[in-house]
Amino acid sequence: MARKVTLTSGQWADLPVKELAPMVKDFGYDGLELACWGDHMELDKAAESKAYCDDKHALLAEHGLGCWAISNHLSGQLVCDNIDERHFTFAPACVKGDAKAAKEWAIGMQIKAAKAAKNMGLKVVNGFTGSPIWHLLYSFPPCLPNQIAEGYKAFAETWKPILDVFAENGVKFALEVHPTEIAFDIASAQRALEALDGHPAFGFNYDPSHFGYQGVDYVKFIRMFPDRIFHVHMKDVWWGHGDGTVGVFGGHIDFADPRRFWDFRSLGHGDINFEEIIVALNDIKYQGPLSVEWEDSRMDRCHGAREACAFVRKADFAPSAIAFDGQFDR
Repeated sequence: MARKVTLTSGQWADLPVKELAPMVKDFGYDGLELACWGDHMELDKAAESKAYCDDKHALLAEHGLGCWAISNHLSGQLVCDNIDERHFTFAPACVKGDAKAAKEWAIGMQIKAAKAAKNMGLKVVNGFTGSPIWHLLYSFPPCLPNQIAEGYKAFAETWKPILDVFAENGVKFALEVHPTEIAFDIASAQRALEALDGHPAFGFNYDPSHFGYQGVDYVKFIRMFPDRIFHVHMKDVWWGHGDGTVGVFGGHIDFADPRRFWDFRSLGHGDINFEEIIVALNDIKYQGPLSVEWEDSRMDRCHGAREACAFVRKADFAPSAIAFDGQFDR
């Protein structure tokens, strides 16, 4: 059976969900992965009120849509990051300028996300963790002995109690492996799992667009973590298309600048091999949604979302239920 095709609502949070839902149905999707910003999923309400969650499902059902995961990326970034003025755009005004208060608020929002997912009848919350050591990525001045290890220890000490709440509520947390997070490639994902002692509530929201331009084998990632792929984002990226003046670190220039070495593209317009991804997902027996996270600065988003839905439906296929050569026996 074909997997559900959903649209991540975060890039559409300027629209109320009651306006977005009929658009998404018209684009051809089965549902929405509701973002925890805008009015799409208000965690303060969803964590406390089953009725609020039932109303959200009812609104989607009016348009023939479902929901199988929520996205809580923005507050998650504050949990382990070294807070600066950028982060306060993700937090309420009452904590502005107070890094400690912002982190405490962010931790609380992760716990609310677990409870909200339970009230929604969902099993997965996608999000970010932040990282206390991302700024040490390029190690000059050289990292001090144990400095990276201490960063993973701090991450684990912060996130284990959060993940315990997820487990108590029967919900899993899926980190979108991504530059600026505690895990951004295969090696760092392994280390994050080890730091958490393999906590059963921790896994990954797989998104190939964050691997390709880094030179990470994005198909191997699936095969390395078959039991930890809790959710899948479908997003494309191209790389090697700039003018030679900007490298993989981005040159402090904006997306869509033609000088960029890499840029996110609408599905089918980049360099990701989605056929190999579908094969690998079939091999690990992933049956969750394929959620389009649409990001392409060069394309109208409504055109792109409709086109991306059709692309995913064409790309997806069920695994074989028979051995193709089994009919040769006499």
